[in-house]
Amino acid sequence: MKSLTYAKFFESMSKNTSQLEYSQIFSHNVKFKDPFHDIEGISNLFNIFQDMYSKLDNPRFVVNETIEKDNISYLKWTFLFSFKNSSTVNSFEGVSRVEFNEENKAISHTDYWDTSENLYEKVPILASIFKLIKRIIKS
Repeated sequence: MKSLTYAKFFESMSKNTSQLEYSQIFSHNVKFKDPFHDIEGISNLFNIFQDMYSKLDNPRFVVNETIEKDNISYLKWTFLFSFKNSSTVNSFEGVSRVEFNEENKAISHTDYWDTSENLYEKVPILASIFKLIKRIIKS
C-alpha cells in the first residue's frame, strides 16, 4: 500500500505543496535521480519541483499503474504540462522506481523517461535537429 499513498501524493502535489508535506512522504536524505538531476536531500528535491512549477504551466502527474514488492514500488505515470505562454498541453510517459524505508518514507526515487522524444523534440528549434538526426540514422 506504500505505492498507493505515494501515487496519491505524486498526483496531488502542486506549487502550493509545502516542504513539510514532502517530509511526510520522503526521508530527509532521499536520493532523487532523473535525466536532468542526481541529488540527495529533501530540500534539494523540493527545490527541483518548485523550479518545475516556475518554468512550466500546469505541470501534473497522473499515475497509471503501480507495482509493489516488499520495499520497492514502480509507478508508470503520464506527465502533463504546457510550456510558458503556450496553450498546447504536452504529455509523456515515464516510470519511477521508488524505495521505501521501514517508516514507509521514500529513500530513493529514480525516474526513467526519454528526454529526446518526450521533451527536446517538443521544442521547435530542437525538434528539427532531432528529426534530421533520426533521418540520418534510419538511412
